[in-house]
Amino acid sequence: MKPNILFSMVAFVASLTANPVLGQADEAAIKEVIAQETYSYFTVDRKNWENCWWKVPHAYWSYADSTWASFVDGWEAINKNFDHYFKTARPSRAEITNEWKYVKIYGNSAYVRFIQKVKDEIDHDDTSQVRVLEKKDGKWKIVCVSAVAIYPKK
Repeated sequence: MKPNILFSMVAFVASLTANPVLGQADEAAIKEVIAQETYSYFTVDRKNWENCWWKVPHAYWSYADSTWASFVDGWEAINKNFDHYFKTARPSRAEITNEWKYVKIYGNSAYVRFIQKVKDEIDHDDTSQVRVLEKKDGKWKIVCVSAVAIYPKK
C-alpha cells in the first residue's frame, strides 16, 4: 500500500512541474515581480519596492561595476541600506528593458538570469542580473538580487 501512495505523490508532483500552462503562468508572474521591483526602484516607490521582497533573514542584494562592489545580507540590512536612496532620490522616467536569458522554476523557488538596459537622463551601465524568488501563499517574491555591470561598454 505504501509504494502506491508514494508513487501517487511523485506522479502528482511531476504533473505539476510538467504542466506547461502552470509553468507559463508562474514564469509570467516571476517576470512581473522583477519588472515591478525595478520600476518601483526607479520611480522611488518604496512601498511597492518592499512589497516585491520576502522580508527574510536569507535575503541578499549585491551590485558590482568597474568602480566598486557591494553586498547586503538579510532583509533588515537591505531595507536599512536603501533608506538614504528612498529619502533623497528623484523619480525617473526610465525605459527599462530586460533581455530574459534563463528562467528555471524549482517547485516554489525560481532562478532567473537576464540582461537589463536602462535608458534615462543618467548614463546607466547595462547589467547582467540574477534573481532568486520564492513562492509562498501563491505569491512570487524576491529573496536575492545580484547585478554586475557589463564591461567593456559596447
